[in-house]
Amino acid sequence: MTDFSSLGRLLLVVGLVLAAVGVVIIVAGRLPFLGRLPGDIVIERDNWRFSFPIVTSILLSLLLTLLLNLFVRR
Repeated sequence: MTDFSSLGRLLLVVGLVLAAVGVVIIVAGRLPFLGRLPGDIVIERDNWRFSFPIVTSILLSLLLTLLLNLFVRR
């Protein structure tokens, strides 16, 4: 029976992670500066637009690294 309890815990954690990612995606759309920081690359032409938010990606990576180091480290 321990196999089912560990599987249940894994499914619960995966569900919580997916819910958290969904909340972040919803909230991120409402932040006006996200994806428009100085250093983010945006190329616009007549019929298309290319966006490469490199600075935003670096800042989010640093923030997530700091948060995970605070909460995961024992």
